[in-house]
Amino acid sequence: MSASLLVRGASLLGDTTADVRVVEGVIAEIGPGLDADGIEPGDVVDGDGLVLLPGLVDLHTHLRQPGREDAETVRTGSCAAAAGGYTAVLAMANTSPVTDTAEAAEHVFDLGRAAGLVDVQPVGAVTKGLAGEELAELGLMHRSRAGVQVFSDDGKCVADPRVMRRALEYVRAFGGVVSQHAQDPSLAGPSACCHEGELSGRLGLPGWPGIAEEVIVARDVMLARHTGSRVHVAHASTAGTVEVIRWAKAQAEKDGHWSVTAEVTPHHLLLTTDLLAGYDPTFKVNPPLRPQEDVEALREALADGTIDAVATDHAPHARHDKEHAFVDAAFGMLGLETALSVVASVMVETGRMTWADLARVMSSTPAAIAGLGEQGRGLEVGAPANLVLVDPSADVTVDRDASLSLSRNNPWHGRQFGAAVRATYLRGQPTFGA
Repeated sequence: MSASLLVRGASLLGDTTADVRVVEGVIAEIGPGLDADGIEPGDVVDGDGLVLLPGLVDLHTHLRQPGREDAETVRTGSCAAAAGGYTAVLAMANTSPVTDTAEAAEHVFDLGRAAGLVDVQPVGAVTKGLAGEELAELGLMHRSRAGVQVFSDDGKCVADPRVMRRALEYVRAFGGVVSQHAQDPSLAGPSACCHEGELSGRLGLPGWPGIAEEVIVARDVMLARHTGSRVHVAHASTAGTVEVIRWAKAQAEKDGHWSVTAEVTPHHLLLTTDLLAGYDPTFKVNPPLRPQEDVEALREALADGTIDAVATDHAPHARHDKEHAFVDAAFGMLGLETALSVVASVMVETGRMTWADLARVMSSTPAAIAGLGEQGRGLEVGAPANLVLVDPSADVTVDRDASLSLSRNNPWHGRQFGAAVRATYLRGQPTFGA
């Protein structure tokens, strides 16, 4: 199949309307009224009324393979990602076996390349077996064919400060980054599942206080400062965390030798802890949904750049893991296919951000954090044609049974959104919709 196409009359980043010509997977020309010489008729795309963005990049995806292919595989997760406008995803390490060796990282990398729908970049575990005690093969994973750049024990916190310090010191040598699941186990143990407050008390659910996240974030930014390294805050969920990150970024800018970045999920930008009143395990996620005041703080932080990126934390689960009493159900919810629609609804349609801002937090900045040089590039001549066409005036209702994921734990089922992905291209090849 040709990797050449011509997109006619799309709105580039929601601004200038132009044609975009792609030849052999690379943007070759941008301008009005481009000719279609050498382009097959089926590869000429009508972009009228659509917004053209660089392909999205997800810093936080659970693909479950190897080990839980009943919930998701690299291929089905890649299908869901492409449907959501993604051209690259970072596959988290909490598989079975854990991605804590070079061989394990290369296995996930190869599965992604075989699927061929998005660039699947494995995330390496920080510690062996996610046990939080002994560092995993950080250097070997980085030097492997997979070229691992991001490391995380996500699902578990690297709670021991000595281990976290050593990890930060180790990755500094090759410019890597440690992504932390911030949850102090002494303040929010494994059974904690509801934001600690009046509602958790009334429902009788174990509380997960915001301070359990905030103290780890505060500790880790100070460790990053001490080691001169890079730390990334996964799924920030509280106003207190925003305050810590804002302070840390100001200090890092002054110091110039370390950095902190952060992500927020679509569900933490829109859903609140009130949804737990019905004990629906679909809404059980870690960190938990928070009150409206935290949601507002996260939106403001994303808009002003305190939070750098949107990441889905796409966490598919088989029905038999999710359909339990709330306290016994698995943590997590789907996110890849709906992320752009949610962020557009919350941030773009409300005027908090532009489409160019959305491209920054969902494409270029995530790619930069992950070190993916061929992803997140601007819409410019010479850039790889990783593209997504979005209908900004769509009226779509989410149907969990139409999902391309193997799982159905979709918190957006039945909700209506006003923007939708119409087509996705990876290096000029159509991966969804076209």
